Amino acid sequence: MVEVERREGNNLRVQIVIDSEDAKRALEEIGVDSGGVRWMAPKALHYIIKVKKLGTPAALILKQEMLSRGGEAAVSRKAGNFSVQETDVLLMGTLRQYDELCKKIKMQPFGLRRLADEIQDVLRNYGKKEVRTLRCRDLSLTLGERTLVMGILNVTPDSFSDGGKFFDPSAAVEHAHRMVEEGADIIDVGGESTRPATWTQEPLPAEEEIRRLRPVLERLVKELKVPISVDTYKAETARAALEAGVHIINDIWGFQRDPGMAKVAGEYDVPVVLMHNKKDTAYRDMMGEIIAFLRKSIRIAEEGGVSPENIIIDPGIGFGKTTEQNLIVLRRLAELRSLGKPVLLGTSRKSVIGNTLNLPVDQRLEGSIATVVWGIAQGAADIIRVHDVKESVRAARMTDAIMNSR
Repeated sequence: MVEVERREGNNLRVQIVIDSEDAKRALEEIGVDSGGVRWMAPKALHYIIKVKKLGTPAALILKQEMLSRGGEAAVSRKAGNFSVQETDVLLMGTLRQYDELCKKIKMQPFGLRRLADEIQDVLRNYGKKEVRTLRCRDLSLTLGERTLVMGILNVTPDSFSDGGKFFDPSAAVEHAHRMVEEGADIIDVGGESTRPATWTQEPLPAEEEIRRLRPVLERLVKELKVPISVDTYKAETARAALEAGVHIINDIWGFQRDPGMAKVAGEYDVPVVLMHNKKDTAYRDMMGEIIAFLRKSIRIAEEGGVSPENIIIDPGIGFGKTTEQNLIVLRRLAELRSLGKPVLLGTSRKSVIGNTLNLPVDQRLEGSIATVVWGIAQGAADIIRVHDVKESVRAARMTDAIMNSR
């Protein structure tokens, strides 16, 4: 009698592959040779790319070419009989299929050569994982090794969370020292409340903003060994802060409110944070419009002399968005990686947390931590801007450890 070994099935599972390193490692673990790893790893990563308002002839060629490579492409049903002049396109495929598609459509008319370059740029940006140094005048920050933490310091009488608490310069400086001791990598100082409720009021004059900021900034740049950021959308204030020695400019209007901002930042060669903002909450394609706004801000910054390596983007949670819209932006945060820039995420104590959990400002710590962890886990938060530094640093370090485990 031949004895047959009993088996409990083949122990199947779905294997998670997040990026190209995961794909290569999964193949190497089962003994695939190096040539096979190079060939098959791009097939393990699948992406959906949305192309906005492509001319119908180009869209139909694009669809045909993608389908012929085993991918998928969706267009408006009206494009099939040319009853519309343009259509959005959803492309669905692996990195290998996109590579083959782009090689082919570079030989096609209707602007498809340029589109091929844009597809390759977006995929390159999305998959970009690099460690690099952010030069902050006489200081520097390392991006890509771990999530950086920006501590919030409001020297205002009316900010939504801590208005008036650090209005006194000595109290503000003392709090900045405390945040650095708790692990803050950057201190972000603001002299004007930018909560939406204040937008119907006259903007704070630059002279008053500078008066509030100067005594604090002058002490911080001397006493702290971390970069100091100034939160302002006014070129006059930005220049005064830079003259005081500030290292980073953080503009909640992404250089689209004051036309002088880009020139000032470019002149001093400092990093900038460009945030999405809007005076209302009406959108047709919210993520598309946010990314288009940020692309425009990046262009304005670069044309003003800001180095491309000095640009950081911010989706603007809490600005020009309802509670539900803020949740959607958080859910789809990874789409910002298409721009190829480091992302700053600022959710700390904001109304999206209060409204979701029905909690007042002083009870939003856990909700704030949840958004921080989510952003890091999406690979879409390189810097987090927070009030509660100690707790946020711990949450970020734990999340980083999980994300960096191989």
